Amino acid sequence: MKKVLILGSTGSIGINTLNVLRNFPEKFKVAALTVNTRIDLLEPQIEEFHPDVVVVKDEKLASELKNRIGNKCKVLAGNNGLIEIAAVLDYDIFVGAMVGFSGLAPALEAIKRGKVIALANKETLVVAGELVTGLCKKHNAKLIPIDSEHSAIFQCLEGEKIDQVEKLILTASGGPFLEKNKEALANVTVKEALNHPKWKMGNKITIDSASMMNKGLEIIEARWLFNITKDKIDVVIHPQSVIHSLVQFVDGSIKAQLGLPDMKLPIQYALTYPERLQNNFDRISLPQIGSLTFLNPDFDKFECLKLAYDVLDSGGTAPCILNAANEVAVDKFLNGSIKFSRIPNLITKALEKIENHKEPDVETIFECDKQTREYVLALS
Repeated sequence: MKKVLILGSTGSIGINTLNVLRNFPEKFKVAALTVNTRIDLLEPQIEEFHPDVVVVKDEKLASELKNRIGNKCKVLAGNNGLIEIAAVLDYDIFVGAMVGFSGLAPALEAIKRGKVIALANKETLVVAGELVTGLCKKHNAKLIPIDSEHSAIFQCLEGEKIDQVEKLILTASGGPFLEKNKEALANVTVKEALNHPKWKMGNKITIDSASMMNKGLEIIEARWLFNITKDKIDVVIHPQSVIHSLVQFVDGSIKAQLGLPDMKLPIQYALTYPERLQNNFDRISLPQIGSLTFLNPDFDKFECLKLAYDVLDSGGTAPCILNAANEVAVDKFLNGSIKFSRIPNLITKALEKIENHKEPDVETIFECDKQTREYVLALS
C-alpha cells in the first residue's frame, strides 16, 4: 500500500486526487493533507481518510481546527508545517497540488528524500526548473506530471527517445476570451474571466487560463520536464479540450493523448505509473464529439504567452520574476484593483525592473520572488 501526502487537498486537484484514491482503498493510504484556509472542507476529509497529520497554512485557523477535531490527528501550521511534513513524514508519493510559489519549498524536501513527485504545481518547475530537475537526478526522485497537457506528453513519450522528438505540441482551450479582440479585454469583468468554457478550476488558474499565462507557464514547465529546447515547444488552440497534447517525431509521425476534460485520469496515471488500473470514470465518445478544431494562438492579444517564451530566452531568475509578478497581478485583478489587460503590463514592468540572476541558488530564487512581489504590489 502506497502512502500519499497531498499538498492542497481542498483545491480542485486535491479533491480529484481524493476522488481517485477513494476508488483504490486497497492500494493507497492518505498520510497527510494540507490546506491554506479551508478547514471546513478539510474536516470531513479527516473523518473519511484518517490522515496521520494535517497542515493548515493559516496559523489562527490551524488552532481553531485543533479545537474542533481533538486528537483525531496531529495539526501543524504555517509554511514551516508544510516543510516539516515533506521532510520527515513517512510517505511514498508527494502530490504537489498547491497553487503558487509556496509549493516549491516542500517539493524540494520531498525530492531530497527521493520520493515520487506527482506534480500539479507548475510554479515549482517554472521558478526553479534547472535546480529541481538537477536535484531529482541527484536524489533519484521520480517526477511525474499531473497537468493534463504534460501528462499527455509524458504518456506519448513512453517507449520513445527524446532525441527523436521534433516537437511537443501543447493544446490550449483558448479560455473564455478566445472570440474577443484585444481591445475588448480591457473591459472584461472578473465574473467573465472566471467563466471557463471547459474546466472547473480554482480562481487563480482560471484567470491564468483566460490570459493564457497558464499555457505560458506550461511551456516553461515542459522545457524542464522533458529536457527540450524552446524552439521545439509549440502551442495550438483546441477549443474542444479533447486532445490534451501531442508529440511530433522526426519521421513526421504524431502521437496524441485524448480524454474528457477531467483531471481524474492524469491524476490516476501519476499515482499508479507505470501501471494502468481499471476505473469507472466516464469514457470519451468520438462520434458524439464529431469534429475537432485547431487554431494558432494570437500572441498580440495574449501577451502573457509571448512573455513566457521570452523569459525562456532570458533564463536565470526571469521565470521567477514572471511567475511572482503574475501571481500578484492576478490577485489585483481578482480584488478589483486593476483591469484584466493590466496583468501583462505589470509583469513586463517587473521583468524590466528586477535583476535577473543567471545562475541562482535556492536562496536567490526566494529573494527574487520576494523582491518582485513587493515591487508589483506597489504598482497600480
